Amino acid sequence: MAARKAKKTAGKSGAKRRAGKLGPATLRRGLASAEIVLTLDEPLLSEVVAAVLKADGSTIGAYREPLSGRPLLLASLPFSAIEPTPFQRDLSPTHAKRLSAAIEATGAFLDPLIVVLGEGGRFWTPNGRHRLAAAKVLGLKQITALISPDESLSFRILALNTEKAHNLKDKSLEVIRMARNLAKREPTRKESAFAEHFEAAELLTLGAIYEKNARFGGGAYNSFLRKVDRFSEKTLTVSLRERADLAARLLQIDERVKRIVTALQERGMKSPYLRNYVVARINPVRFHRLKPGERKPAMPILQAMTRMAAAARDFDLAKVSLSDLAFVAAGAESSE
Repeated sequence: MAARKAKKTAGKSGAKRRAGKLGPATLRRGLASAEIVLTLDEPLLSEVVAAVLKADGSTIGAYREPLSGRPLLLASLPFSAIEPTPFQRDLSPTHAKRLSAAIEATGAFLDPLIVVLGEGGRFWTPNGRHRLAAAKVLGLKQITALISPDESLSFRILALNTEKAHNLKDKSLEVIRMARNLAKREPTRKESAFAEHFEAAELLTLGAIYEKNARFGGGAYNSFLRKVDRFSEKTLTVSLRERADLAARLLQIDERVKRIVTALQERGMKSPYLRNYVVARINPVRFHRLKPGERKPAMPILQAMTRMAAAARDFDLAKVSLSDLAFVAAGAESSE
């Protein structure tokens, strides 16, 4: 009996270990070794090769990307020939300096920049802004680049950016800039058609707010927006105008929140969680739990903002207690 129980226990622990391992997909994808190598006279790369030579760069080699088979060119480009995409997040000088110091200490600039051939034959890097800035600090003449002739890659690749962790402000600004760029290129396409590029609808609204107020405390409102903000079925051009209106509404609400926070501070409440507490109190969908894959908003966003604004106007300072703030603080710390 004991042996049987021990065997059963061992089986369970073995199952747990197996569950933690990453198994290969049942269907093998991609190219074989012989299919990957390309020559520099590949027709699909002719425009890119010509642009590299025109920029006084040098071609190094070519190959097919092993998942999709798209052609890529490895080249050396002058530092001055590369620029970040116009919709990227803002540069962090501190991060760029730290990165340049780390590269200097290593004694090697090993990672090629991923580059696309953008408008007017310019070379854009969608995920190498800080490495490009580090190259500037180091005074590099040439930078090794992995160049794709597919300009649309610059919109898709931002999700893979691991060079510097995104905070909410960076991500939101990046998304709204991308949306404005796409609206000029494809003004008749629906906002929802770009859902994969934008990741989350609330980032568009927050981005429109951060453009107006870089000091906006978006983290306090993110939970609210995540429950009510969804991608529009209107054209991107129209939806961006509507999101500008949503941004203005939320900024008005935030002005009322600031006044409430100031009034509470004047009553002797100095908690750093006052803002989160007030926003949580006026959030009309705070008790709604999002289910995995849920697409329907907890409430139409305009209705939710109207209720939130009314709750801010009617906020009763006398009902705020220190025990409530302590509860909010504990929740905030547990979520970090």
